[in-house]
Amino acid sequence: MTELESLGLAEQAKPSGARIGAGRPSVDVKARTGAYVLAVDLRVDGLTVARVGLGGVVQARATGPVPAGHDPEAIASSVVELMRLVVKDVDPGAALVGVGVGVPGIIRAEDGLVRLAPNLGWRDVPFAKILASRLGPVAAPVLGNDADLGALAEHLRGAGVGVEDLVYLSGEVGVGAGVIVSGHKLEGAGGYAGEIGHMPFLPDGKLCHCGAHGCWETEIGAEAIALAIGCPPERVGALGEFLEGVHDAPDDLRLVGRHLGRGLAGVVNLLNPRVIVLGGYLRSLFPLVHDDVESELAVHALIAPRELVRVTLPGLGGDSVLHGAAELAFEPLLADPVGCLAVACVDVDAALAV
Repeated sequence: MTELESLGLAEQAKPSGARIGAGRPSVDVKARTGAYVLAVDLRVDGLTVARVGLGGVVQARATGPVPAGHDPEAIASSVVELMRLVVKDVDPGAALVGVGVGVPGIIRAEDGLVRLAPNLGWRDVPFAKILASRLGPVAAPVLGNDADLGALAEHLRGAGVGVEDLVYLSGEVGVGAGVIVSGHKLEGAGGYAGEIGHMPFLPDGKLCHCGAHGCWETEIGAEAIALAIGCPPERVGALGEFLEGVHDAPDDLRLVGRHLGRGLAGVVNLLNPRVIVLGGYLRSLFPLVHDDVESELAVHALIAPRELVRVTLPGLGGDSVLHGAAELAFEPLLADPVGCLAVACVDVDAALAV
């Protein structure tokens, strides 16, 4: 922080809450100059790109559809088009210091290879390399799993500020979990921990996009929710709007709620978190099935860890993953301000013209 201040990049701000571990976040600082990152939230049914300044300030954003067929090359081109929109009014001389991308899949951290993103139909896709080829001299993009980034953002800025043990559930077409344990991200041997949507749930259940039967996400993901409320399959991308129009949960939706609660009981028993944050479509689902979720937790969660946990909605609304991607992109600046600024891109319009 002292180095950032000496460079005129930031100044101390009143802390928003206790900060515990999990890297060096850009919290408790106030931006003073034009250092910014580009953050990308890539979902199965939509794209969001934002220009984000220090302190998590979203300066501009643009959204768009995901190209049909989820072709990685086409998606990369769409991402760059949205980037052009969010930088068109950037202050002259402002420095782009990083690009962060949240992807709903298993990411190899060292090179951004998407090992598996079943709901995109991707397997061993070098998406970081594909996107980098379109960015010219812009900082190399860094990829992260969407749920991991949601957990990071909620831990630093949202519902989990000051909480050392947190689980963030990203409930989109698929379901993933980002886990913070004792203030640190739970990664696993290969960095692939958190694929909780593929936890075996019903032995003779529905076929999942991963190829297995009975995964948890087949019972609580977007397709299950859409079926329960009569949302047409082709309108799943507007599922949040459909849920907003539901006032009394039908029996089928309450069953989804019970499946959610039973799975959460397993999370509580296994990880003993203080906070479970429900993101994605689960954010709209939870208020409708709150009692069903709580009843299953009461039956299936052990008393001791159940007494300690709070199930809640994201403090960052629908932007948890986007903010997490921004934090990921800011990490090089926070680790080495001088070195990062030395290679930062100022003429971003020329770079995105590649």
